[in-house]
Amino acid sequence: MERPIDRKRVQDFARKIFGFYTSGILTLLVGIGHRTGLFEALAQGPGGSDEIAKRAGLDERYVREWLAAMATGGVLEYDASSKTFTLPAEHALCLTGTSSRNLAPGSQFLPMLAARASRVAECFRAGGGVPYAEYRPDFTEGMDASWRLLYDGLLIKGFLPAAKGLPGRLAAGIRVADVGCGTGHAINLMAREYPGSTFVGYDLSEEAIARARAEARAMGLGNARFEALDATALPPEPKFDLITTFDSIHDQRDPAAVLRRIAAALAPDGIYLMVEPKASSNLEDNIGNPFAPYMYGISVLHCMTVSLAEGGLGLGTAWGEQTARRMLGEVGFREIEVVDAPGPQNSIYVCRP
Repeated sequence: MERPIDRKRVQDFARKIFGFYTSGILTLLVGIGHRTGLFEALAQGPGGSDEIAKRAGLDERYVREWLAAMATGGVLEYDASSKTFTLPAEHALCLTGTSSRNLAPGSQFLPMLAARASRVAECFRAGGGVPYAEYRPDFTEGMDASWRLLYDGLLIKGFLPAAKGLPGRLAAGIRVADVGCGTGHAINLMAREYPGSTFVGYDLSEEAIARARAEARAMGLGNARFEALDATALPPEPKFDLITTFDSIHDQRDPAAVLRRIAAALAPDGIYLMVEPKASSNLEDNIGNPFAPYMYGISVLHCMTVSLAEGGLGLGTAWGEQTARRMLGEVGFREIEVVDAPGPQNSIYVCRP
């Protein structure tokens, strides 16, 4: 006998679906607020739409409607008696400033991924994938905006100290490489902090490498250089004392080959520091993880498809600790320590030969 439809369950799920759509719209509006300086204007204190628009130098009518969406969406508080809007200090920490707590730059990913969604949908029928070249330059911009703040706040004081003794070795002087360095901000920050060490960043994107070099020149760094290089062609000599990858292994065409190259290029007493999304390799373990839908979703829309486009493994964003440990062990890492990154969405793998 067929189970009767639970009408309350239907209503609850319909509300949930509409909540997805509402969140998407609010994400786009967060992006507008970030790009136009509205959050910074609101952080100066409460105000009406006229005042907020004047602070930001924007058209009042657009600002008024945006403020209404932000207030009804729970981003802002609204006082009906004075018709003023307030960005609570706790919310401002997540939407303004230059610290790693500022999540507003992440709003760029939704329109960037949405613009490629129809191409990804074609792959559901035809197989293959959407190549990384089709995501440029938007993806580079989005990653740079989000990870730049993370590096500024967490790289020196959070990521590097996860490997015991590493800051001291960097201060004394070692050879360091970052594979998949993007626009090179991590390399440049390390080079500035540790002038006695030498640093090189590798990335497939010529545009990203050009930006990395420009920043190194602007910072006056003589110990940082950058090369456009496929990670699977990382040379085994000369050896590096530290190799880092930040959120870049899971979307490689051949992640096992990249890990083998990294292991081969590492000095006998070297350290490989790998930062990857915090997840289990087992779907059932990720049910209930609030970050899991984001990880699987961005995998479909970018990380998995760019790998499959090159005939790659399509490892996926949520490849997880179990698979990561297995693959690291297969390429020769005998000591693998996994620690939580400063922030709930990533894990740090500290690997030694």
